[in-house]
Amino acid sequence: MCADTLHPGEPEFDASLVRRLIAAQFPRWAGLPVEGVDSVGTSNVLYRLGEDLVVRLPRTAGAAGDVEKEHTWLPRLAPSLPVAVPVPLGKGAPSEKCPWPWSVHRWIDGEIPAEGGVAAPEALAADLAGFVAALHRIDPAGGPPSYRGEPLAARDAATREAVAGLGGAVDARAATAAWEEALRAPGPAGPPVWIHADLQPGNLLLARGRLCAVIDFGCLGLGDPAVDLIAAWYVLPACARPLFRAALDMDDAAWARGRGWALSIALLELSYYRESNPHMARVARHVVREVLLDRRP
Repeated sequence: MCADTLHPGEPEFDASLVRRLIAAQFPRWAGLPVEGVDSVGTSNVLYRLGEDLVVRLPRTAGAAGDVEKEHTWLPRLAPSLPVAVPVPLGKGAPSEKCPWPWSVHRWIDGEIPAEGGVAAPEALAADLAGFVAALHRIDPAGGPPSYRGEPLAARDAATREAVAGLGGAVDARAATAAWEEALRAPGPAGPPVWIHADLQPGNLLLARGRLCAVIDFGCLGLGDPAVDLIAAWYVLPACARPLFRAALDMDDAAWARGRGWALSIALLELSYYRESNPHMARVARHVVREVLLDRRP
């Protein structure tokens, strides 16, 4: 079965192709069964390889550019992080049917949290804060800029365009007011730090309600630490956000920027995926709603 297409010009992947790629490039794994994974991710197509491995095939040239970064940096960052991350085990070369580099990772078991509906929100808030704090403390020397390493103001035109294009799908006046409030927040006072930059439900794995792994580091790099605050609106209910903020000791400016990042990312995701990816569209609507509710007295 081929993976669903989310982006124009995506290659067509299926289990048969994955078997051929593994047999040609990683013969030690050639006898393992291959099975498609029903993933909510939008950058890679996933295939389970045996019980312990997963094959990640980039959907776009942009996602393919993350392969080298992940192979270089994840093994270096993993020992300093409090939960599992997908350290790569093999880097595949392009082929006729797979035009870009691809990866084999260790499979990590876990459940994806439901946006805003987690079973133990206070415990998860503490877990998320622990991960974010640990990542931000790692020495940034030599790190690449994050995919979301630009100042918030650099997203102004795209964010306003998304609001206008969504029409009645969002409260345009309230969304614009929330966005402009975020733009007025002072920028970061310190230097860029390591950020994951995409801490939303599909990139987190839970075991018995607690964070056990953070996955998909395609946006990894150096940037404003406020970007990682998006988890407060993407994952946590309102009652757990103060704990998350307090554990990270974020000031008003950083919190306002984080809320602006969450709003901007969600608006652009809703604009792009509302027809092609119902899951991403649902999550994005949830985030926009939470941000707007969060601003009410």
